[in-house]
Amino acid sequence: MTDTNVLLVVMDSVRARNCSLLGHHNETTPNLDALADEATVYTQARSPGTWSLPSHTSMFTGLHVEEHGIRRAHHRFTGRTFWDEIPHRTGVFSENMWITDMGVGLEDPFDDIHGQQNVLFQEGLDPGNFALSEGQGEYVKYLKRCLSHDHPLKSALNGLYIKAAWDYPQLLPDGHTTGTPAEVYTDLFTDWIDERTDGWAACINYMDAHLPYEPEAQFDEWDDGTARKLQDDCGDQVWSFNGGEKPVWQMCSFEALYDGAIAQIDHEVGRLVDALKARGEWDDTLLIVTADHGEGFGEPSEVRPDAIVTGHGAGIHELQLHVPLLVKFPGQETGATHDEPVSLTDTPHVVRAALDGDWETDEYVTEGPVLASSHGLEEPMEERASKFVDDLWLYNGDYRALYTDRGDHVEKAITWRDDYESVVDVYDAQVSRVFEGESAPNVREAFADLADAGVRESAGDVDVSGATEQRLEDLGYM
Repeated sequence: MTDTNVLLVVMDSVRARNCSLLGHHNETTPNLDALADEATVYTQARSPGTWSLPSHTSMFTGLHVEEHGIRRAHHRFTGRTFWDEIPHRTGVFSENMWITDMGVGLEDPFDDIHGQQNVLFQEGLDPGNFALSEGQGEYVKYLKRCLSHDHPLKSALNGLYIKAAWDYPQLLPDGHTTGTPAEVYTDLFTDWIDERTDGWAACINYMDAHLPYEPEAQFDEWDDGTARKLQDDCGDQVWSFNGGEKPVWQMCSFEALYDGAIAQIDHEVGRLVDALKARGEWDDTLLIVTADHGEGFGEPSEVRPDAIVTGHGAGIHELQLHVPLLVKFPGQETGATHDEPVSLTDTPHVVRAALDGDWETDEYVTEGPVLASSHGLEEPMEERASKFVDDLWLYNGDYRALYTDRGDHVEKAITWRDDYESVVDVYDAQVSRVFEGESAPNVREAFADLADAGVRESAGDVDVSGATEQRLEDLGYM
C-alpha cells in the first residue's frame, strides 16, 4: 500500500436533489461545484439505508444492510471494517453518536474519537446518549446513573445544563448551541493532522443538515424568518405532519433552512480542501464527500399509499436514498463524471484501490448490484410516533429496492411488505417518474442472493456517556 491519506466526509442527511452540484436551483454547494473540475462526480449514487446506523455500517464494511443486519440500537457490529486495514492512525470527528460512542461497534476501529463537544464536562455522563438508551424523561434513572458514575457531580451538572439549554436558552451564555457546529470538527481535524508525522485516515460526519435546521446567518440565504419561526413552533418536526397536527406546507418551508445548512457544510468542505493544500497533503489524499441518507419534506411517497415522505428512517424514497458523491483520487487533476447507478456499499473497494495506487475514476461502478433497504421504526421511535399517528402500518414493514442502469435513466424497482410493488424511472437528482403497482420480481431475486455475514450480536443495555437528552429527541431518535 502507498502512504495515501484517506478522508471520508459524510454530510449527514444531505440529499442529492438539494445540491447545486447536481442541479439544485439554489447555490448550496459552491465549493463542491468548483472541486468537480479536479474530482469525480457520481450523479446516481445511492445510500444502502435510510438512516445513519445501517448506512455507515455498509459504508465501513462493504456489506449490504441485509448482510450485516445492523439495523437497531441494540445491535452490535462484530466484524472488520476498511478502517481496520489502513496502516495509519485513524480518527473520527462528529456529534453523530452512532459512530462515536453508542457502543454499536462502529467506533472500535478508530484510534482517536472526537464526539459531541457541547456538554460542560466531557468526562461526565452524556444525558443525550442516556436518553437514547433509556428513554425520554427518565430523570430519576439519570440521577441514579450519575451516582454510580466516576464523576457523579459533573454528570448531574451536564444534565442540568442541557435541560436548561432547551427550557431556558435565554439564561445560557451567548453562542451556546445544543448541537456542535461543523466548524468545530473542521478545527479538531486540522489540529489532529498537524500532529501526524506520517499517513492518516479520518471520517468527518457533519450533522448541520440533520433536523432541526439551524444554519448560521451567513448561510441562511433562502429563509426570510418564516421557516425559522414555524420550525421553532413545531412540536415534532416529523410526526406532527404525518399525524396531520400541522399542515404539510409548513414542513415544505423548512427546505429553505435545509439549503442554508447544506451551504454551511459545503463551506467546511472548502476549508478542509484549503487546509490539505496548505499542508501539501492534497495530492496524497483520497477525499470522498457523500451523505449517509437524504431527507423528505412532505413529498408524496413512492411506495406507501396516501403517505408523505418526512425526514428519514421510514420508507425507501429517492429523496432518502439518492445522495451526492464526489471523489478526489490521489493525484487526480482532471474532473470526471459517471452517470451509472452506484452504491456507497462499495466504499471499501474504492479505498483499497486508492491505497494500492491502482485506481480509475469509475471505481464506484462495480459489477455488484446496487441495493437499498429499510426496516420500519425502532421501538423508541414507534412510541414517539404513536403520540401523533394512530396506525403505524404505513411506516413499518420491510422495504427493498434494486437499481438498474437503463442507459438514459436509472430504473428503481421496489417491494414493500412483499405485497406492494412499484417502479421508478430516475433521470437525475431532479427528475423521476413513478409507476405504481408495476411488478418488480427481480428485487426478490437480488435479495435472495444475500446471506447473513454473521457480524451482528445484541449489544444489550448500552452504557454510554455524554450530550443532550433533548437534543436526541429533537434529532428525531426518540
